[in-house]
Amino acid sequence: MTDTSSVLEIRGLHKSYGELEVIKGVDVSAKRGDVISLIGSSGSGKSTLLRCCNLLEDSQQGDILFKGEAIKWNGSDHNRRPGDAKQIIRIRTNLSMVFQQFNLWSHMTILENVMEAPVTVLGRDRDEVETKARQYLDKVGIGDKCDVYPAQLSGGQQQRAAIARALCMEPEALLFDEPTSALDPELEQEVIQVIKDLAAEGRTMLIVTHDMDMAAEISTHVIFLHKGLIEEEGSPDQVFANTQSDRLRSFLKSTRHG
Repeated sequence: MTDTSSVLEIRGLHKSYGELEVIKGVDVSAKRGDVISLIGSSGSGKSTLLRCCNLLEDSQQGDILFKGEAIKWNGSDHNRRPGDAKQIIRIRTNLSMVFQQFNLWSHMTILENVMEAPVTVLGRDRDEVETKARQYLDKVGIGDKCDVYPAQLSGGQQQRAAIARALCMEPEALLFDEPTSALDPELEQEVIQVIKDLAAEGRTMLIVTHDMDMAAEISTHVIFLHKGLIEEEGSPDQVFANTQSDRLRSFLKSTRHG
C-alpha cells in the first residue's frame, strides 16, 4: 500500500523583504515519494520559497507543516519568528538542503564533510556514521574520493559530495536549490543522473531547477512560479505538453535552446 501522507505542506505563505513582497500566498504539498520541481524566471520566488520550507528564511504569514505538525510562531508580520528552537532543529535535520554552491568545508576531507552533521548535530555514533557516509559516497559515484579535500574535486564531484552529505542525515525529504546551475554542462549531467536515481528510489524531493528536461523526466508535479504566485501547476504532461498560461508558454520558449 502506498504511503500518501504529507511530508511537507505550505499553506498561504507570504514572504517579504521590507516593502518587497517576494512570495504572495503560495500553497505546496509534498507527499511521501513526490518529486516537485519549482520552475520560473529569476526573481520569481523559487529559491526563497525553498529556503522558507527549510526555515532558513522567516516568512511573514501562512503555515508550514512537517508531517502534519505545524511550525510554532511568535509575533506577526516582520516580527514573526519560529517559537520553538528544538522543533526547528528537529525539522530542519529532516529536510536536508543541497545548495547551488556546494558549501563544503574546505579544511575537511570529503568523508569528514559527509560525517560532520550526523555526528555533531544528531549525536550519532561515529563508526556507524562513517559506514553510512562511505555507502552514500559510493552511491553518488565518488567512494574513491573519501580522503581528498574539496579543492581537489571537480564541481560535479563536489556537488555529488554535497548530495551524499544531505543523504547521510537520512532526511524525510531533500531540498535542491538549483543543484546544477554552477556546473559546466558535462559535469551537470553526472549530478542530474544522481538526482534521477534518487527520484527512482521514491525519495521525497523539492527541486528548484532551470533544467526543464530533468523536471519533465523525474517530477510527479511541476509548479511554475511567476512574481511570487503559482501561475500554473500540474503533472509534467500538463505543464509541458498542455500548457495553459501565456506566461508559462513564453517562459518555456525562452528556455529552449536552438
